[in-house]
Amino acid sequence: MAEKFDVVIEAVRYKNGQILTARGYERRGPTFSDRVLLDRKMIVDQIRNKKVFVTGQRKELLASTFEIGKSVKLVVHDGREVISTSDDAPRDELEGVPAF
Repeated sequence: MAEKFDVVIEAVRYKNGQILTARGYERRGPTFSDRVLLDRKMIVDQIRNKKVFVTGQRKELLASTFEIGKSVKLVVHDGREVISTSDDAPRDELEGVPAF
């Protein structure tokens, strides 16, 4: 992925089909933060404010280097906003992201 991204989500926790908490890394200038926890509201607000979210994993011993997965986006499904990596998800769903 050549696109510049702002947040990498590496793990997620769901409750009743919605993201409760996501664990990831935030861009801080030219580097990334240590692990941070983001709740669903924070993710939605940041995506609305044009922050670019992706799924992925930090490469071991390589600081701010990641193996990037899919883009995370807000999708409207049956009148509700859904956080997903696909365009037709009925509930929050980040494909390939493990639960913690």
